[in-house]
Parts: sequence; structure tokens; C-alpha cells
Amino acid sequence: MNKTRVGVLISGRGSNMMALVAASRAPDCPYEIVVVASDKPTAAGLGWALSEGIPTFALSPKGIAKPIYEAAMDAALREAGVETIALAGYMRLLTDWFVDQWRDRIVNIHPSLLPKYKGLDTHARAIAAGDAVGGCSVHVVTEELDAGEVLGQTEVPILKGDDADSLAERVLAAEHSLYPKVLAEFVSR
Repeated sequence: MNKTRVGVLISGRGSNMMALVAASRAPDCPYEIVVVASDKPTAAGLGWALSEGIPTFALSPKGIAKPIYEAAMDAALREAGVETIALAGYMRLLTDWFVDQWRDRIVNIHPSLLPKYKGLDTHARAIAAGDAVGGCSVHVVTEELDAGEVLGQTEVPILKGDDADSLAERVLAAEHSLYPKVLAEFVSR
């Protein structure tokens, strides 16, 4: 089986990246993780990826014009032979140019039931609104923030006494099972 070559972009510990890597090791998984890249050279997930034998690329955007930074990221992904990009806690907004280079080949995991609560502070916003459920969504990345086609979602109940942190913990567990499944479906279509 020819597996789709996936590059994962992270900014932190990379727990969703770890879930994608774990799933990719199943013989019937249609994708493989060929590089983990980050905007933070000290991101904990980079060390984990290296320890698992996965090549990494890191470049801090500090002091670099955004077009130059993104061109370097684009070049690193292409050099690794990436066919699909999975954003996994990558905390930078991508420019229209970058999205256009990878049109319909970038997916993202977002901690809300899109189209509700695009952007940041999703759990606090869901609790403040009195929602009965929060959750997560995997979507195609477009130029508009968190607005691309939703590929899959998981609902997570908001419990009495939940705060943003307790809800975030349960949503993250849901993300770890949703993202690998949806990425596998996405690269197979």
C-alpha cells in the first residue's frame, strides 16, 4: 500500500501529533508521518518525534518576514515529500499564499463544534454560553479562520462544575481518537 506522506505542524507538546503517529503505525493506515515541523524550536513535541525516528524541522518566525518564514516552511515540507499537512496545535495563522500552495491538502483539529467558537478560548466560551456539549472538529483549512469543510466532529458533554481546563482535558482525549480516524478518511478520498 502506498501511504500518503503527511507533515504535521505543531507549536507545543504535540499530543495530537503523537496520536497521529501512533495510528500511522497500524499496517492498514493509509498515511505515514514523514516530518514534524514547528514554529517553536523548543517545542516538546519535536524531541518526542526525533526520539521516534521522525525527521523534524523548526524555525522561529521571530525577526523574519512572514512570507520568508512561510517559504522556508513550505520548502522543508516539500523536501520531505509531504502530500498532506495536518495542523496539530500549530498556533500561527497561515497566509493566503501558504493555503493556496497546499489547497485542499491541509487539515486542522479545532477544540469546538464548528461553526461554533472559531478561534481561541473555545471551552470558556461554550461554558459561558450555557451549552450542554462542547467538542472538537477536524476541518479543511481555507483562508478564512476555522471555516473550511468540517470532516468530522465529536461531542463532549459539559458537566456541572466544569471549567475551561476540565472541559479541555476531556475534549483533548476526544481529539486524540477523532483526528487519526478523520485524517485516514481524508487521505483516502
